[in-house]
Parts: sequence; C-alpha cells; structure tokens
Amino acid sequence: MKIVEETPYRFRIEQEGAMRVPGIVFASRSLLPDEYGDMALAQVANVATLPGIVRASYAMPDVHWGYGFPIGGVAATDVEAGGVVSPGGVGFDISCGVRLLVSDLDRQRLQPKIRAVMDRLDVAIPRGVGTKGVWRLPNRGALEDVLTGGARFAVQQGHGVARDLQRCEDGGMLQGADAAAVSERAIERGLGQIGSLGSGNHFLEVQAVERVYDAAAATQMGLSEGTVCVMIHTGSRGLGHQICTDHVHQMGNAMGRYGIQVPDRQLACVPARSPEGQAYLAAMAAAANYGRANRQLLTEATRRVFEQETTTSLDLLYDVSHNLAKIEEHPVDGQTRTLCVHRKGATRSLPPHHPDVPADLAAVGQPVLIPGTMGTASYVLAGVPDNPAFYSTAHGAGRVQSRHQAARHTNAEALSRSLEDAGILVRGKSRKGLAEEKPEAYKDIDAVIQTSHLAGLARKVARLIPLGVVKG
Repeated sequence: MKIVEETPYRFRIEQEGAMRVPGIVFASRSLLPDEYGDMALAQVANVATLPGIVRASYAMPDVHWGYGFPIGGVAATDVEAGGVVSPGGVGFDISCGVRLLVSDLDRQRLQPKIRAVMDRLDVAIPRGVGTKGVWRLPNRGALEDVLTGGARFAVQQGHGVARDLQRCEDGGMLQGADAAAVSERAIERGLGQIGSLGSGNHFLEVQAVERVYDAAAATQMGLSEGTVCVMIHTGSRGLGHQICTDHVHQMGNAMGRYGIQVPDRQLACVPARSPEGQAYLAAMAAAANYGRANRQLLTEATRRVFEQETTTSLDLLYDVSHNLAKIEEHPVDGQTRTLCVHRKGATRSLPPHHPDVPADLAAVGQPVLIPGTMGTASYVLAGVPDNPAFYSTAHGAGRVQSRHQAARHTNAEALSRSLEDAGILVRGKSRKGLAEEKPEAYKDIDAVIQTSHLAGLARKVARLIPLGVVKG
C-alpha cells in the first residue's frame, strides 16, 4: 500500500489492484492509523473496490477498524450506473446518532443541583444490554407507526413539540421506510426497547459550554460560555442490529447473481436499484426512524427531570445520525449525479444555505455534533462550503483499544472515582461497560476536531465539557 501525504491533514492511498478509486484519509500524522498494526487503512482500500464508487473511498480523522467498512468511512456510489449499497457501509447500529439539548441554565446555577439531577436521570433513563424502554408498544402495528413515522410520530403522540422536528435531520422522519421489509425477529427485538440508551459507547451526558470559537454561530445556536446542555448518543438498538444481520446474509447470497466480487465478505453488497438493494434501504429507513423516535423519547424523559429539579426547559439544537446510507445528489466530474452516500461513523455536515439546513440556521450551516468520551470534551461544529467528502466529517474520538483490552486493564470503581475527582459524576449500569469506555481507549478528541477543522470538513463553534454522564 502506497500512502502519499497531500497536505498535513490529508493522505492519499494510491489506486492499485482492484481499487476503482483512490483512498483519501483526513488525518494528521499522529492520527493516521498504522497500516501494519491497524486494518482500517486496508479497509479503506477494500471499499475503493465497490462497484459504482465515485471520487474516492474516504476516511474521517477518527477512523478505526470496523465491520467491512472502517468506522469513520464515507463512500458514494452512482446508483444510475449500477452503484451498490452495502450494509457494512452503515453498520449494525443503524441511525446511531447524537442530539444536543440546550438549556437556559448556566453552570453555576446548576452546580448545587447537579447530584440531584444525575440521580433522577439514573432512574429515568433505561439502559444496558436488552433493557426495556420508556414506551411500551402493545403490538406490531404500534411499532410500525414508529418505523414509518420516526420522531414525527413520537411528537404526534405527545412526546415533544413541533419545533423539535424542525431541528431533526429529515424533519425526524426518513422517507422510504417500509415496515414490511423488517423481519419478524427484528420486530421482536424492537418492540420493548424504544426509549432506551443501550450499552457500549452510548450515553446521556450533562455538559457545559467551556469555550466558544465562532461567536455569531454560537449565538444563533443558543450557546454561550457556561450554558448547560445535554447530549444524547444512541441508535436503533436490537432492531437495527437485526436488520443489518438479515441483509448482510441476503446480499451475500445475492452478489453472484449480479456478478459482484468483493475482497471481504463483510462488504456484501448489491446494486442500490436492485430488489435486494431497495429492500435493504426500506428496512434501513425504518430502523433510522426507530432511532430518531428513540432519541425523542429519551429527550422527553430528560426534559421531565430538568423541569422537576431545575424548573428549566431544554430546547433541541439538532439531531443527526452518523450511521446511514442516503440517496443524495452531488457533483461528480462536472455533472450532478444521484449517489448512495454511505456514512459509517461519519456525520453529515451541510454548509450554510443548503436547503436541508433549518431555516433559522441557514446563515450558520448545519450543527455538527461530535462527542468525546466520559472524561473529555465534546464539540459543536458547523458545516462549511466545499467539503471534499460529500459533506461529511468525523463522528467522535475513535477507538484505539478494543473493549476487551480496555476492560482488562481498568478498575471500574477507580475510574469512576477519578472522574468524580475531576468534577464528572458518573451513573453507570455496569462496571464492565464503564471500564470498556475509559477515556484512554479513544483518540484525542481535540486532535480529531482540529483535523476536521483544518481539513475543511467543518468549522469549530463550541467546546463542551462533561459534568455528569449516564452510561449503560
């Protein structure tokens, strides 16, 4: 593999063998994965072999090894020219994403009540492996309304306000969802989990704005130094996982009919316009809507806690997925093409005045929400014009240790004490889950954000620090 440094924040993997396009890695030298000890760069090259891929196989600054695609991978295929869709380019947690709630509290006013708030959230937020959610759905018909309506259906049922939908990607509902494309097993797994965090790196975090980089954008977003916010990171739970499992298997069996060969079976794919491709996109959209409704329900549970403990309200700044494939139009070689844009561990980052940016944020650009770890900062960025990667950027810090490695060398109780000594209250569901997510298991979030900023993927607006975290 030949890697060429194009700029201090952009590296090119030269096209060779079956690669149809080069690989482009947005990273500093310190963030660039080791090509010998980390398979992420090999995965970037593998993705470059997919039928119909255009421009390049992209890797974001937080890139690390994943299933088929690297986490932090972006790839677009030309659907009118046989371009494929691959479940591995979305991942198992379909529509895993982040939303940020903004209060009218400042950190000093919250401080005397922070323990009470965290204790209430500890009770109010269901989480952990297999946990039941806050919304009891009686049957498949009720779940189908969620799968087709997303956050919009949740708001219609009284779980939120109309303004929430204006601040959600796609208005809170991804078009094209078909509950009939979702297997019975996926339905079974989804019925009881709506309105729950899950486990792993999912969290609900109370934060405060520590620093503002772009005063005009921050003001428009309701952010100033000291502002208390709540960040929610979760996805489509077991339902999304099952949909990915189902369609990886189906596509693996179907590839031969389309004459498709891939270097890794985890890249199972079919033409996006094929019956199998359309079935996956319909099921994926249903899972995306489940994920959006899930975050909406958790938002309402959080709002109730803040109203009870602080008599303050929480307004939604934005909700955006970072595991999704979407049909979008982009210029390629001077022509507008219809593309299937895979973003796996990558956040959409639309520029100012893009038609899909909320009208009241048009001059600012889409808010881009990038969480750090339990003990480190998170960031709000904004989209910029001329983003070179189909309007995409990083989604988090990016792992440098597996969960097993992190847990093996970490005492969860000591970790919790050290975080509390640093002023971060932790409410964890499991010691093992806490140890797996120790801050040292991830890359330096500040370096990831700086690279995103300097590589032209997004611009910095504000840095947020954790005050308390609820973990699965």
